[in-house]
Amino acid sequence: MPERESYSLSAVAEVAGSSDHAVLEPKPVGDLTGEFLVPAYQRGYRWGTDEVGRLLDDIWESGGKSYYLQPIVVKARSDGRWELIDGQQRLTTLYLIFQFMENQGLQSSGAGYSMEYETRKGSRSFLQAPDSEQRSANIDFHHIYAAYAHIGHWFEKHGRMRQREANKLYDYFFETVKVIWYEAPSHIDSIALFTRLNVGRIPLTDAELVKALVLAKFRDRPDHTDKSEQVAAQWDSFERELRVPEVWSFVTGKSEEEATHIGLVLDTLADRVAGRPTGRHRPLYYTFETLRDGIIEDPQNFWDQVVSLHSLILGWYENRDLFHKVGYLVAVGTPFADLAQMASGLTKRRLQEALDSKIRDRLCLTREALGELDYENNGEKCAQVLLLMNVETVRQRDTSERYSFRAHSLGAWSLEHIHAQNAREMKRDEKLWAQWLRLHREALAGLADLEPMRRRALVGEIDDLLEVLADSRKTGNRDQFGRVKENVEAAFSASRSGEQDSVHALENLALLSSGDNSALSNSTFEVKRREIIKRDKAGLYIPPSTRNVFMKYYTESESQQLHYWGVVDRDDYLKAIQEALRHCLSETEELA
Repeated sequence: MPERESYSLSAVAEVAGSSDHAVLEPKPVGDLTGEFLVPAYQRGYRWGTDEVGRLLDDIWESGGKSYYLQPIVVKARSDGRWELIDGQQRLTTLYLIFQFMENQGLQSSGAGYSMEYETRKGSRSFLQAPDSEQRSANIDFHHIYAAYAHIGHWFEKHGRMRQREANKLYDYFFETVKVIWYEAPSHIDSIALFTRLNVGRIPLTDAELVKALVLAKFRDRPDHTDKSEQVAAQWDSFERELRVPEVWSFVTGKSEEEATHIGLVLDTLADRVAGRPTGRHRPLYYTFETLRDGIIEDPQNFWDQVVSLHSLILGWYENRDLFHKVGYLVAVGTPFADLAQMASGLTKRRLQEALDSKIRDRLCLTREALGELDYENNGEKCAQVLLLMNVETVRQRDTSERYSFRAHSLGAWSLEHIHAQNAREMKRDEKLWAQWLRLHREALAGLADLEPMRRRALVGEIDDLLEVLADSRKTGNRDQFGRVKENVEAAFSASRSGEQDSVHALENLALLSSGDNSALSNSTFEVKRREIIKRDKAGLYIPPSTRNVFMKYYTESESQQLHYWGVVDRDDYLKAIQEALRHCLSETEELA
């Protein structure tokens, strides 16, 4: 959009929430009437051709669907005119579009309102029909004429179809293109309000519009006590509680901050009324428009719904079982609104059962099918299973510990091979090769059962190749690195006693934070085990079942071999997954 005016949130609340009958409502552009005065404290008209063109394109591309522009803030004057406190760039441009269509005979009438700039004599008549002879009279006229000319160029692009397109655009203005109309109370100081509205320029959200309307309605209810201050305090408290990072990530699956967090509650309520919008994004101000009539009709009933839904979120967060089950479902893509709807009317026990059923439906796996998962064919399902394994590992402990959905939502964890021998070829990058060699040289020293002569030979091979890679006059080649890599991996290999297993099977997968460290991703079990220990000592978050894997927690003690990830380790790990998730597995359903 062209430079949409944005607002200080506290100022918005003051505008709509003050007494003296402040007005807050959406209005079709075609329904705007009256005389607008742009006061002297405003800057002049400064939109360029880019902003004008984007406004026209955005309105046109809305295709007749509901399309909201940012607010127009006005105050009634004693002479019957509107003082335009904010929104003059956009309102002036809309006026010019109307006037162009009338002047060119594309429509029989122009805008239903008029405009005048207090500091520019003759601006009213110039805006009605900008002409080149007067454009040099002042800088505002110059920009107004340029905008008007660009509107002409935009229509000309449609050629012989411009009449048809003008008709469509004109209809949009009266039916679907709207502004948010703020009529400030008469006692508000206009200059002070203008200053506050233009400091910070924080984008206005559905939540701020809803808040402003709710406060206004609580103030203006006949025969009722003014509860606006109480509601405003509750609103701010709800916002703070939803801003707690772990709460927000648990209920949304997101880590990023948003302008308002109570918007989640409002969006959920709007979806109950009108259903979730189709398409990738919610239309601008969809939630406000959906909830507006209900707020006007009964603000107390609306607020009771907000309080109830907010309490539901915090209640689920405080209950460890619900926290982990809801958090998992949200993390794998189930909208919170669907879970809230499902929970309606259920007892806590029935809700637990419903969540378990939803998780089973999401996995759609029998015990046998779970054991057949692999990275190449079922990568997404493997990730869902291992996330649930981590969540259940924490949930089933008799402690106050919680799985960190915040850490998960940050995107730090990816599906990785526990022992990555031949998992994938390493790209030709000599710095990457050198890093891999140094990691494994260090780890070789810890292999207590490796024959000393073999260890010395491997270290010698590594040192020779590192010398080649470090000397620009020598030429390292892939064949040489490949041979050394193969020899080193054999020393760490789980199959050195003849065991052969798929490196891509579920039992060789875990959630690891390797990120862009390709050398670590391609490393053997021992190198990764050392890295996990290092990160754990540094206080970094390690998913619990991942920590258990590299500490050999799942392996029977008599089968322990600390530095390798063998068949026994894999079998015991798979059994542990199947046992931890037994209540989430189906009896008869096949792998989805």
